[in-house]
Order: sequence, then C-alpha cells, then structure tokens
Amino acid sequence: MPPKDSSIKLSIIVAMAENRAIGKDNALLWHIPEDLKFFKEQTFGHALIMGRKTYQSIYDMLGKPLPRRYCVVLSRDDNYKVEPASGCVTSSLEESIEIAKEFARKNNQSEVFCAGGGTIYERLLPFTDRIYLTNIQKSFNGDTFFPELDMSNWEQTQCRQGQGKDETSLSYQFLTLDRS
Repeated sequence: MPPKDSSIKLSIIVAMAENRAIGKDNALLWHIPEDLKFFKEQTFGHALIMGRKTYQSIYDMLGKPLPRRYCVVLSRDDNYKVEPASGCVTSSLEESIEIAKEFARKNNQSEVFCAGGGTIYERLLPFTDRIYLTNIQKSFNGDTFFPELDMSNWEQTQCRQGQGKDETSLSYQFLTLDRS
C-alpha cells in the first residue's frame, strides 16, 4: 500500500455509460467533444496513471502521446516502452502512484489523475480522493466497465448537465465526487 500523501490528491477521470461501460475493443464508445475538452482542461500539464492498452489506444488515435501530460503507464510487459519525454513504464501500482506524485511535487501541483482502463481504475479506486465522472445517460454494449461505487463512501460536490450537439445528442452530466 502506498504511503498517503494528503497534499496531493489522486483523482480518477472517467466517462461512463449508465451500465458502467467505458469502452469496447480498446476504444471509446462515444464521441462527446465537450467531454474531450473537459478531460484536456482537467489533465493538461499533470501526471496521468494509465494502463498500457489505454496509453496505446490514445497513441494510436492521436499518432503521438497526449501532449503536455506525463503518462505513468502500468504494464506487465517488461519490454513495453513509451517515448521518454512523454512518461515512463512501471509494473508496480505503488511505484506508479509515487512517480505521479513526485511529478506533481516537482511541478507545484496538488493533483494527479488516473485515466484508465477498467482494471487500473479498479486497482486505484481504494487510493482515490476524487472522481471526475462524465455520466452518460444511455447504456452501451461494452467490454470494459468502471467498477461499482459504494456511494456511501462518496459525496457529490459538483454537477453540471450537458447535451450533445451532434447526431448522437447524448445527455450527460459532469459530476465531481469526493471521498467522504
């Protein structure tokens, strides 16, 4: 178990369907520009902990690592590499948290993020202080899901409604949940 550093929050950032689906075939299930903008605003300049498949799917989609983020990639593959300027690879959950928090300390930040996928969310949830949840008000056929939350451990501190402006016209909420 990593040491608790109360000066730096560990936050999960996730978009989730009503049925807790977050992805399928290593890709997002929806395209919501406002959610992508929210993700960028929250994480820009920060450290992000993510799994290898999440890192690779972002890299494949953009053709490069996420700009201006330091990605701490959790992988069981000892040979997996990331572009050194974009982050690092570790096989240890505890080390990933410490590396991300060290980046935050060096950059005078008070928050690091977990950007998925499903297994990484589940493993980091016990250490999480805050969840930025885009709650999409529709179910999707997914193969990756966000873990069930015991809401008695969380307090909703912010809620903002959203509505898609494209052909999908999805309804969603931006929620902030703080550990109670």
